Amino acid sequence: MKLNVYLSGEIHSDWREQIEMGCAALALPITFTSAITNHEASDAAGDVLGAEDKGFWRDHKSAKVNAIRIKILLDACDVAVIRFGDKYKQWNAAFDAGYCAAKGTPYITLHDENIVHPLKEVDASAMAWATSPEQVVDVLKYVVQAQ
Repeated sequence: MKLNVYLSGEIHSDWREQIEMGCAALALPITFTSAITNHEASDAAGDVLGAEDKGFWRDHKSAKVNAIRIKILLDACDVAVIRFGDKYKQWNAAFDAGYCAAKGTPYITLHDENIVHPLKEVDASAMAWATSPEQVVDVLKYVVQAQ
């Protein structure tokens, strides 16, 4: 089985690379996609539509432009991995998880135990909760290789 996996969430650590490298080391047939992970580029996505003097409208336009890519990739994925970090609030990741839940797309949450409570609804709809990228790799390996 070949999978298309969307990686959503926290952009300030190398969790995406850890999952991609772990799956590559096992030669798993997985294609990975993601939102734009360069914070400045993501924030400026709407600038192509014209400058804004208010931050709200700049963010609004950029969110919509980014949403084009995100919606296409989420609709095309077989499973999503939704990462929540401790340092920043990833409201966009929670939105992606809700979108997956509404569409019936399986997703795996990836976060530390200390934020279980605020993510209880997000985790309740997840197919798995992992605390490390290695656990995500193990779940993906099982999904594509289980006999």
